Amino acid sequence: MSTEPRRVITGLNAEGKSTVLIDGPMVPLGMGAGGLAWRSEALPMDNSGTTDVTADGFGFDLMHSGGSVFMVMDFPAESQAFWHATDTTEYLVLISGEIVLELEDGEARLKAGDVCATRGVVHSWRNDSGQPARAATVILPAHPVGNGRTV
Repeated sequence: MSTEPRRVITGLNAEGKSTVLIDGPMVPLGMGAGGLAWRSEALPMDNSGTTDVTADGFGFDLMHSGGSVFMVMDFPAESQAFWHATDTTEYLVLISGEIVLELEDGEARLKAGDVCATRGVVHSWRNDSGQPARAATVILPAHPVGNGRTV
């Protein structure tokens, strides 16, 4: 995508007052996957720290760490489907473009402004629109459904 998202992360300063701790680019995830805005190691989250998050690139282990993940995902034009299931609930908001959510029994075309919650089911994403797409997503751990995760 042409414009990289900016992330603004809040916290408490040395005097215990609310402040902006981070104002800058996303943490790169590699592979053109977009960027990491924030993550937690566990739930409930510990909001007392002042250090930034790190990422070693995108991997499904990032999604299964037991905490939360908030990231931006880019879907290049004509990107192909990758079928998978995760033991997570994923909240996705399509920011720009169009993508198709494929399920074992049907599909849904999402356009900018649409929201989606995938709940541990086998699914894939594809972009057959001819234009790039971008989505913001929050990933949270969940109990397995069906046969559980495939990745």
